[in-house]
Parts: sequence; C-alpha cells; structure tokens
Amino acid sequence: MPMILNEEQNMLKDSAKDFCTNTAPIDQLRKLRDDDNADGFDRKTWSQMVELGWAGIPFPEEHGGLAFGYKGLGVVTEETGRTLTASPLYATVWLGGTVLNVGGSDAQKADLLPKVAAGELLLALALEESHKHNPYGIAATATKTDAGYAITGSKKFVLDGHVADKLIVAARTSGSAGDRDGISLFLLDRNADGVSVTRTRMVDSRNAANLELADVAVGADALIGDEGQGADVLDPVLDIARIGICAEMLGATQECFDRTVQYLKDREQFGVPIGSFQALKHRAANMFCEIELSKSCVLEALTALDEERDAAEIAKLASLTKAKVGETFHTVSREGIQMHGGIGMTDEFDIGFFIKRAAVTEQTFGDVNFHRNRYGELEGY
Repeated sequence: MPMILNEEQNMLKDSAKDFCTNTAPIDQLRKLRDDDNADGFDRKTWSQMVELGWAGIPFPEEHGGLAFGYKGLGVVTEETGRTLTASPLYATVWLGGTVLNVGGSDAQKADLLPKVAAGELLLALALEESHKHNPYGIAATATKTDAGYAITGSKKFVLDGHVADKLIVAARTSGSAGDRDGISLFLLDRNADGVSVTRTRMVDSRNAANLELADVAVGADALIGDEGQGADVLDPVLDIARIGICAEMLGATQECFDRTVQYLKDREQFGVPIGSFQALKHRAANMFCEIELSKSCVLEALTALDEERDAAEIAKLASLTKAKVGETFHTVSREGIQMHGGIGMTDEFDIGFFIKRAAVTEQTFGDVNFHRNRYGELEGY
C-alpha cells in the first residue's frame, strides 16, 4: 500500500476539513469552556459527526462499521485537531471501540460495536493509576465471586470518563503492579453501584475523570479477552491509540504553524512585516521541516495499521511517531506563542489553546521520554 492518500481518503479529508471549519471551530471550544458545559463537548455536533459515518470508520461492516481503515479515521482526526474539536471520537472510537474490536468476544462485538458506530454508546478506557503513563502498573484488583468479579481500585486521567455510558477497566486478577501477566479487562456501567466518578477540568478544556471503584460487581460476561491476559489486548490497542492521538496532534501542529506564519506576514515592525527578519525566517523554516517529518511518521504509522503489519513493527512506529510528533507539537506551539509576542499569552488570541492542548496530548499514553526509551528497548538496546 503506497504511503499516500487515495482519492476516497482525500475526499474524506476535504469533507472533514469543511465540517470542522464551519461546524466545530475553535470558537466552539471557547464557548464550551466559558459556559462550563457539563458534557465538555457539543452533543449536536457529535450527532452530526456520527451521521457522517465517522464513528464507524475503522470497524467491520458486519458490526455496523464502514471498514474504511485507520488511515481514513486518521485524516478525519487530523482535521479535528486543526480546530481542536472536542468530541468523544478519540475516547469512544480510537480507544473503547478498538478494545472491543481487538479483544471482544463475538457476542460483545455484535452487541456493542453497532451502538458505537451509531453514536448510541460512549466508552472510556480506565487504565492509568498515577500521573505517569505506566500500562502495566495496575494495582486495582478484580476478585472472583460466585456471580463473576468484584473490582476495587482507583483510576486517573480517564478520558471522557464522566460522560461515558460504559467503562473498560483494567484490573489485576493475579500478580502485582508492574507485571505484564495478570491484567484483565472488564466492561461495566458508569452508573453501577460502587463506581464514583469525579470530572477533572484539564488545562486544555477537555474531558477527563478520576474513578473510585469499591467492590463493583460484574458478571463473568463482563470480561474482555482472557482472564489475566489483558495485556495482549492492551498492547495493540494502546499502539493504535497512540497513532490516533498523533494524527490529532499533527493537525493541531499544522494549524498552529499556519496561524503563526500568517501573523509573521501581518505584523509589522519598523515599517516591514516581522516575517522578513532573518532570525524569524530560520525559526519558521525549522518548524516547517519538523512538521514534514512528522507528517511522514503519522502517515507511515496509519499505513502500517491498515496493512496489518507485524505487531512489533507497529509498536516501533507508534513510539517513533509519538516521540516525534510530541516533540514537534511542543516546539511549534511554544514558537507560536513567542512569535505572537505578549498578546499570544492573552485569552483574546486562539494561539494559546494550542499550547494547552499540546501539554495534555504530550502526556497521553506516554510522553517523548517514555517513547524514546520504549523504542530503544524494542530495538534491543
């Protein structure tokens, strides 16, 4: 498969760009923040996204999806990044839906994936238990009972956790925190007895939540995959999710750069545009080169997913891409603020929203240092 977009993917990208620009601009995120919207996203906009088929892009047709691949979902997600669109697309489709698609039983897929594709079900993955990404650092426990399991523990940084209809919880059925073996995945209702959800207001005005689980009773049919083998599902799911967040970060990075270049053309000092100053030209050129490299990383990673390449290669590409795009978004968002001068830090200008989004997405499922180290380990160093 060539590392380029085909005609249908380009049409989808253009359609997504038009929708996000006209229906979900940054002004919408600003209003959601200012109104302290209880959901953190606009449900009408999400319904329109579902009507466009976005929620079913990567899933099989027999389960209500479009089977259009992760490259298709990636170009849509990239455009949502340009306008910083707040929606359940990432938590429900890239994360929750992918867990079901990768590790769910035939019955779970047949029951739940059509609801995800139809926008009738919102999902959230409850994985992290500390402020640093540690996929195997699971201390929450799932104890067997006569009726199934009882889950106890705490979860942090659960994306869209306070609006999800169902939670996918990683808990330990054996072993201790840090062990790869012994992790199991469970599907449970957010409103189940023993589940306490606290919304957290992130710096980027997006959704996350903390969970407290106290002897939450679930049936045996709530288990996703095999008991104690949840890491076999989590590993590929997290790599897909990392590539997905990179697609969004790439879109945000490009928009941040475009806005900065336009400001360099418009802002005058000493009677000339500041973009004519050689020092600023050099900094802009450096950003352009880093963005082009990031584009290649994201496109290659999405292509690898659609080609269903070896898991080890996808893992390397996921970490390579997350490290590169994270570094680039970090640089471009900060350069954008600096080149706008003091006004860049004021709330009047949208450029500040990008640096805030960068701060959160850099940490989502592993920061630059985590993925540099992981890439080295995957290469045998």
